[in-house]
Amino acid sequence: MSLHMDRVGAIIAREAAVFILREAGPDSLITVTRTIVSSSGDHVSVLLTVLPEDKTQSALTFLSRQREAFSDHLKKRSRLSPLPRVDFQLDSGEKSRQRLDELSNEL
Repeated sequence: MSLHMDRVGAIIAREAAVFILREAGPDSLITVTRTIVSSSGDHVSVLLTVLPEDKTQSALTFLSRQREAFSDHLKKRSRLSPLPRVDFQLDSGEKSRQRLDELSNEL
């Protein structure tokens, strides 16, 4: 990935964290773990973890409903042009890593 794509991912991750902190309710802890930028730069996946885990689906539903508001937030707070399409997804890799940590601590 190019330096430009790395920067785009970092900007979107930072702004997603700010947006989620401001807009999400206190029912769950939503953490931005990383971003995946498409090779063309027109699509970005923001990967998240949600605690407690039973709030995961409601958090993803909330964020998918807020996609347009997040785009407006990006327009105001960044100089990205054109704005990529942003999707919010659960970071299953992070969840697997946490499970491996739990298993290794049991040994």
